[in-house]
Amino acid sequence: MTSFFSSVLGRLSVDHPSVALKQLPTAVGFAIGIVLLLTVPGIEVSSETATAVGIALMVLATVLAGVCTRVERFDRLSVIVPIIDIVAIGAFRAGTGGSASIFAALLILPVVWIAAERGRRHIVIAAVGTSIALYMPYILGMRALDNANELVRGLYSPLIFAAAAAIINELARQSRAQLEAIRRLADDKEVILQRTVEFANQLQDSEAQIRAGDRLFRNVWAAVTEQSIIGTDVTGLVDAWNSGAVKLLGVDTESAEGKRHVFEFHIPAELDARSRELNYPPGETVLNPGFSALVESARLGRAESREWTYVRDDGSEVPVLLSVTKRVDDGGVTSGYLFVATDVTQSREVARLKDEFLGLISHELRTPLSSILGYLELLRDDEDNPLSAEQTQFLGVAERNAHRLLRLVGDLLFTAQVESGKFPLDPHTVELGRIVSAAAESARPSANAAGITLVERVPEVSPLVNGDAIRLGQACDNLISNAIKFTPRGGTVTISLNVEGPSAVIRVRDTGIGIPASELNQLYARFFRASTATRNAVPGVGLGLTITKAIVTAHQGELDVESEEGVGTSFSVTLNTVPALDAVH
Repeated sequence: MTSFFSSVLGRLSVDHPSVALKQLPTAVGFAIGIVLLLTVPGIEVSSETATAVGIALMVLATVLAGVCTRVERFDRLSVIVPIIDIVAIGAFRAGTGGSASIFAALLILPVVWIAAERGRRHIVIAAVGTSIALYMPYILGMRALDNANELVRGLYSPLIFAAAAAIINELARQSRAQLEAIRRLADDKEVILQRTVEFANQLQDSEAQIRAGDRLFRNVWAAVTEQSIIGTDVTGLVDAWNSGAVKLLGVDTESAEGKRHVFEFHIPAELDARSRELNYPPGETVLNPGFSALVESARLGRAESREWTYVRDDGSEVPVLLSVTKRVDDGGVTSGYLFVATDVTQSREVARLKDEFLGLISHELRTPLSSILGYLELLRDDEDNPLSAEQTQFLGVAERNAHRLLRLVGDLLFTAQVESGKFPLDPHTVELGRIVSAAAESARPSANAAGITLVERVPEVSPLVNGDAIRLGQACDNLISNAIKFTPRGGTVTISLNVEGPSAVIRVRDTGIGIPASELNQLYARFFRASTATRNAVPGVGLGLTITKAIVTAHQGELDVESEEGVGTSFSVTLNTVPALDAVH
């Protein structure tokens, strides 16, 4: 029973209460009338039949209200319920004294219900229903309509009820309109919140797409608390300051807008260093040097994201990732700048702890692994206790896995060294052709085993570069082994070396599974693996390209990638060559 009433009364909303809830006041009022009829002396029943009909109709209307609430497809028929109510009240009134009945006031309840429904036609329904109720004694044939007062009452009272119904209908219409407007605003707010979350998660990808439109700027203003958003005019004077800026910098909006300049919250030394780095000619900018250091790239139409140090109002410093975009007016003229900053203190600390952990684990694993490999070698080379063929096979499996684990530990340690800035290099003038040929030759057995054709194209006269031969070989090994892993049997991997102007370019091209275009900008992130790799169950941990990128960058080179899913991938390493004369010297 409890669940029934919960389902009947529980399907409610602010603008659409259930039919049962609408019926409740009329049913309660009618029930009170019955109690009064039975208990209060002086209230007489003039017609038991009419009274019984009224009670039966009220019960029917109440049950129908429950059914309409319970079964949603009947909801549109709910207007029948108050019409039945009016007839029931009219019969009840006719049976309890007619025009002298004290229960005529019950009519106001279903009339209000009908008048509050959508559409002007309900005003007419309310008026006609009221007239029917008042004329009920004559409709039921209980008396003749020979009294002018009764005739006028049956016409005048419905007009008054119709006027009241018109007022209620209009008020209900306005209320629904206001409610719909509020709902639209709530929906807009939900959309804005979703955009804000996406903005926080994809800040680096979306920086170049941000446009400083005042309308969007104001919409997201109140919702953003984890990012500091500061708007300025073309001189750097703050004209917009969100709650995230208050939280990050400790300055309230009233103290910032129109009174402070954005460069006041930066370390002067950083601004000076950036000014020297830009090295723009005098007269190229109308801004002061400190502000120019912040917005010069944005002013020239280039989106920029870089780390700066904010100075809080109490003098403390906080590192931030700052994105600067240009604001333009309707005519396309620069009207100011928008500064979006994210506190990277915690992310820096997490990265530091992660690198320390990787370094510690790598060191702790390398020592026992080296010991294991040493003892495995002793077992294999022990002439006094030679191993059987099966034992030698088992020992080979253990050695291969130990070497594999040792390489993984080395990769982890190497990435930790890169992140900590302790990346070791031993640069010399080296022949790049020899390094490329050695890497190709080392990969040939694994390519043959995988059924892949390995093509090597190296010029007879090898270009010279200044670099660490071991690290450059490691980079080539990573690119070639990756190409082999991601190429199906029967495919081709081509390694080429060319001299293009002052640069030497190593290209590793495969006919493999390719990489989705949306994932190319994530390839060099640690432990990232392309979706094509995971779908095809290609083994790996996602460190090879990270290490290769670090090696190439350390040699002042560039690592580029072109890929098409299902067609293949091409990586190119561009390094500066060293003239032969310089190599001799």
